[in-house]
Amino acid sequence: MENNFFKNIEGKTGVNMKDVFELANSLQGANFKDEATVRSVIKRVSQIAKKPVNQETEDKIVESIVKDGNKLDFGTLANMLNKK
Repeated sequence: MENNFFKNIEGKTGVNMKDVFELANSLQGANFKDEATVRSVIKRVSQIAKKPVNQETEDKIVESIVKDGNKLDFGTLANMLNKK
């Protein structure tokens, strides 16, 4: 049943769930106060979602997370990407 659920998500979004889970696992214990880490995550999410992020948008996301202390999650990133 779970397998069908994830296949449905993949079909509707075009996002490979294996990639999402690998990214989520790699984020455990990551330092989101480190600008390089946050930029790396943004680039990886952009690749997985097949949605390019321009430098201005990337800078805004980094500032929001590193300097302003906003939490980093897929919802936050998705909202920021959709506002561009």
